[in-house]
Amino acid sequence: MKKTIQDCLKERILIIDGAMGTMIQRHKLEEKDYRGHRFADWPSDLKGNNDLLCLTQPDIIEGIHREYLEAGADIIETNTFNAQVISMADYHMESLAFEINVAAARIARKAADDYTSRNPGKPRFVAGAIGPMNKTLSLSPDVNNPGFRAVSFDEVAAAYYEQVKGLVEGGVDLLLIETIFDTLNAKAAIFAIKKYFRDLKQKELPILISGTITDASGRTLSGQTLEAFYVSVMHAKPLSIGLNCALGAVEMRSHIEELSQIAACYTSAYPNAGLPNAMGEYDEQPEQTAHFIEEWAENGFVNIVGGCCGTTPDHIRHIAEHVATIRPRPLPVVEAALS
Repeated sequence: MKKTIQDCLKERILIIDGAMGTMIQRHKLEEKDYRGHRFADWPSDLKGNNDLLCLTQPDIIEGIHREYLEAGADIIETNTFNAQVISMADYHMESLAFEINVAAARIARKAADDYTSRNPGKPRFVAGAIGPMNKTLSLSPDVNNPGFRAVSFDEVAAAYYEQVKGLVEGGVDLLLIETIFDTLNAKAAIFAIKKYFRDLKQKELPILISGTITDASGRTLSGQTLEAFYVSVMHAKPLSIGLNCALGAVEMRSHIEELSQIAACYTSAYPNAGLPNAMGEYDEQPEQTAHFIEEWAENGFVNIVGGCCGTTPDHIRHIAEHVATIRPRPLPVVEAALS
């Protein structure tokens, strides 16, 4: 019988994959590559729409998943960071959002199942990646009108609902709400997930939540402290809560330590490969990233680790090797609330 992710989390620190965008950039794709045959005559530019590659270059996306699985990833993320109608409007591709999510999930599912069949004792899991989208509910895009919002909560929730539907139908094991800089957007995603499974009268898939601390202030872009962020989303009863993106491991350490002390669930962390240089590139080597994350593991801060911007299969391989024999952070004993 296949182990569940809960079984695996009790046994060891799990590895989530690294950056999808970084790996796509290595292929040096041009406009025609993004278009493929199907979208050769699309009226707007498509280069940069990485999620579209699930339809036009599925072999490239599957190949990237396989590189991370070969490196030791237990969890791979679907290539769907912007695959909802609000973000897809940038390319006039709102009608394709659902199809992209289904295709992305199936691509990842195929690769994960192949690696699980090779080693059933190390099952591989697919996390449906749900990004923060390009519009925010907490902040005005107009500095002269702070009360203005470019989108409503209902619109954001509806966009996420369709994305969740596509990911689930495509066969994901988990739903990952990630790179959260606006907690209200995340709450709309949580609402959409809960509503979807209520509507279908099905058991919910496990939810993973990962926020992003944007600078040395220790706050999200929408102004919350880490503790406030955690309290704001704990009602979702996530399998894990953590941080990713924005910071490298050195800058993220104190925040991960704090989170490990307050979270009643498992904790995750997948930092960037350091901070970007003047050219926007990441110079931190795999051995360096792995060394920093190993120290977190030895101090009992984490249950799931991996990489974000700038990280590659080499980073994931080194991280996996460095934490392989370290016991995972034990779940805290939470006192029962008074009735």
